[in-house]
Amino acid sequence: MTTVTAQPAVQPAAHAHPNQFALLRQRRFAPFFWTQFSGAANDNLFKFAFTVMVTYQLQVGWMPPAMAGLVIGALFILPFLLFSATSGQLTDKYDKTSVIRFVKNFEIAIMLLAAWGFWNDSVAVLLACTFLMGLHSTLFGPVKFAYLPQVLGERELTGGNGMVEMGTFVAILLGNIAGGIVVAIPEVGRQQVAIACVLLALAGRGIAQFIPAAPATDPGLKINWNPVSETWRNLKLAHGNRVVFRSLLGISWMWFFGAVFLSQFPSFAKEVLHGNVQVASLLLVVFSIGIATGSLLCEVLSRRHVEIGLVPVGAIGMSVFAIDLYIASRGLPPSASLTLSQFVAVAAHWRVMADLALLSLFAGLYSVPMYALIQLRSQPTHRARIIAANNILNALFMIASSVIAGLLLKLGLTIPQIFMLVGLANAVVAFYIFMLVPEYLLRFVAWVASHLAYRFRIDGDENIPVAGPAILVCNHVSFVDAVLLMAASPRPIRFVMDHRIFKVPVLGALFRLAKAIPIAPRAEDPVAYEAAFEAAAQVLRDGDLLGIFPEGGITRDGELQEFKGGIMKILEREPAPVIPMALTNLWGSFFSRVEQAGAMVRPFRRGMFNTVGLNVGAALPAAQVDPQLLRTRVAQLLAARSMPA
Repeated sequence: MTTVTAQPAVQPAAHAHPNQFALLRQRRFAPFFWTQFSGAANDNLFKFAFTVMVTYQLQVGWMPPAMAGLVIGALFILPFLLFSATSGQLTDKYDKTSVIRFVKNFEIAIMLLAAWGFWNDSVAVLLACTFLMGLHSTLFGPVKFAYLPQVLGERELTGGNGMVEMGTFVAILLGNIAGGIVVAIPEVGRQQVAIACVLLALAGRGIAQFIPAAPATDPGLKINWNPVSETWRNLKLAHGNRVVFRSLLGISWMWFFGAVFLSQFPSFAKEVLHGNVQVASLLLVVFSIGIATGSLLCEVLSRRHVEIGLVPVGAIGMSVFAIDLYIASRGLPPSASLTLSQFVAVAAHWRVMADLALLSLFAGLYSVPMYALIQLRSQPTHRARIIAANNILNALFMIASSVIAGLLLKLGLTIPQIFMLVGLANAVVAFYIFMLVPEYLLRFVAWVASHLAYRFRIDGDENIPVAGPAILVCNHVSFVDAVLLMAASPRPIRFVMDHRIFKVPVLGALFRLAKAIPIAPRAEDPVAYEAAFEAAAQVLRDGDLLGIFPEGGITRDGELQEFKGGIMKILEREPAPVIPMALTNLWGSFFSRVEQAGAMVRPFRRGMFNTVGLNVGAALPAAQVDPQLLRTRVAQLLAARSMPA
């Protein structure tokens, strides 16, 4: 599978920090994180306080209370449709730190105007500020995601995105809570909201001053100010990379999915759970904590790589717990309005909260790797415009979710039934996306094999390049060697494999899906033999990774066999660095051969979760490579860092 891989501008040492939280002590990340956090908190403090004000405190004849939330939400999202394309161009053309500081200056101006509106109970001014805060978020969106791959390495990108996603949802939660509490203070609540919004804007601008410079990636870009034509151009630009574009659709679907739940929380709490407004707030708290937890788990579960194998895991969890939420909530008996303490005292409600928490946790596992993949695979020169295209699609999908949910309610469906339908639709959409982009499914299989079938330990994975062509050379121990190498690599690998393996049930289908290159002996099929070497060379010309097992077959005695000379034929056609690897402790397992016996004909030896290792050596220049030297290097990796059974 051919992809365009963009290398981040900054490549810190592979183990520059112990985990994602350590990024909060580094200037390249911490000021940006807190700037983003303060902006998200201010957005939601302002919007929720304004919504409460026009719903409960003021009588606005031309805007009924029931319409207030809808109008405010629509005004906030409208700029994403109108100006995302322009904001993507500005982010690519100018220094990203300068763009961030401009946006924060703009936020101060908006909040000063909003303060006047709160002070004077001017609904019209506050509606204008809602639109302007939507514009503020539209301008910040592309720079938010284009900044990270410019300052973080591939091994830090998942953790960095997880931190930002966690921070965003915590900020949304705190902003909503603070907005509701402060605006309800008798007599002075609106004035206090005005002061809080201005202070948060000033704090965000002060923190932004410490963000280091992030130079423009396309300074010669000529801005197209026509939002319609530029929006279409951005979508076409994103469509040029199939994996990236399908990932944009996947993220937009996640926002569709989440918007259905978030928009129905108040009604769900009141009509189904029979709770008061505090119960509705509890649902938001549980949902936000779940998203934050799932986002933070991504780095741990991905071994600090961009691991899109987590996306199917997330999709499965989203569907399972959305459907179980329907089952858990449909049988609740009618009752009077419950307070928060009364609600949590009912055992059946804990299953509802658990479903909601796990549903949102898996949504975090689903979204963070997709964002990281888009950042990693998009060309740096137009990365922000790709993110802008993502924001446009997100807005369209969220609008569609509101319309569809409203139509389903008008047709007489209950809220739990809508949740179930969305859960079922999620399974269908996810399966469709994974079939369109098999890399997600392949990475999922590799992730399951390396986390569930085996305990997989990797030493030296920083030697696997995140960009550019390379040949990965490994000993051949079992039928799942290629699957384990896929799990270790941050990028797709095209393998040259014995044509007979494609006849093995399940594995054969898997390797065909991975577009592995079949090779037959020259004496058996000389045309296929030559075609395999040409296809292998083309993989390197495309800048991708090629995987080969130069022993020519799976070892029958556990010993390293002689390396054949096929690699030299590939290097003659297309020179590339060669990276030696050694799989350890896999011999004798279910998928390996033992003497004259076949593989997969006996129970798992040593049981599930057997520790398996992969040792990765430093790259060898193509000019130094010969089969004997490669065999020696692989043997050294086996001997020096082999793990006990």
